[in-house]
Amino acid sequence: MVNFETKEADIGFTHEDFEALLDQYDYHFSPGDIVPGTVFSIEPRGALIDIGAKTAAYLPIQEMSINRVEAADEVLQSNETREFFILTDENEDGQLTLSIRRIEYMRAWERVRQLQNEDATVRSDVFATNRGGALVRIEGLRGFIPGSHISTRKPKEDLVGEALPLKFLEVDEERNRLVLSHRRALVERKMNGLQVGEVVIGAVRGLKPYGAFIDIGGVSGLLHISEISHDHIDTPNTVLNVNDEIKVMIIDLDAERGRISLSTKQLEPEPGDMVKNPDIVFEKAEEMAERYRQQLLKAAEAEAAAAAGEAGAGEEDSYAVEEDESAVAAYAE
Repeated sequence: MVNFETKEADIGFTHEDFEALLDQYDYHFSPGDIVPGTVFSIEPRGALIDIGAKTAAYLPIQEMSINRVEAADEVLQSNETREFFILTDENEDGQLTLSIRRIEYMRAWERVRQLQNEDATVRSDVFATNRGGALVRIEGLRGFIPGSHISTRKPKEDLVGEALPLKFLEVDEERNRLVLSHRRALVERKMNGLQVGEVVIGAVRGLKPYGAFIDIGGVSGLLHISEISHDHIDTPNTVLNVNDEIKVMIIDLDAERGRISLSTKQLEPEPGDMVKNPDIVFEKAEEMAERYRQQLLKAAEAEAAAAAGEAGAGEEDSYAVEEDESAVAAYAE
């Protein structure tokens, strides 16, 4: 009887070795990574994405865009290749969760920081208002305009749907704060045609214990109580009334803070005229403003001369030191 002995071939490569080899070529993904992927299946509430992992990754519809998405095919197409953000680690089925919204969010903050650094003016539609102000979207991010920085006579509710020019006040990604100013954008535009020392006609729009707000061509300037008259005034309403039309002089333009400072005190021919005889103040406003501008010019010339004198003294001192050094060198020789 012939005995056939069956022997297992020794190939020197175990099942464990094979798994180790697969692991060697397996990509390791971590939350926070940005990876390329290809859309291969679009579902009603999400999409399956091939990023080279063992199991297809999942992109939920709420992570497809920084803006609201109703259907996945609004932003994705089958076989489209793009970047994805790994949002969470693998679940029990080995599936990763992805996000496009997070990438857009990071890039939007980068863009608004750049716009702030450039001191750019942006335009955006108001999409909602609340007691504190108005809400807009900048690069997809939600921005807030405080009520004190909305420069319009309209009720806030009527601004919904209106496009406003805006300047950046605060850009803070960590605190998720994007604060903007409509007033500063308007003031900056208006400032391009204004000069310190210029007399303008304005209307009193509001009175506060500290001063009066004057509308000058659609933007608001502050006539501080200390700049109404040389005489002491207890409250602005002892001299001014809402809707009064008056002449004021611009004494400061602060584009960065969006503020225009005004004065009638500097226009008084005699101290206290705003209290005793305001008509004479408005009659001689241009004449008094010219005096004020001449005073500013003389002060600037004196400052320039003083600065030139200091520079000249510095040059003389330097020349004297050079002479001393030359003398010492000659003596050493």
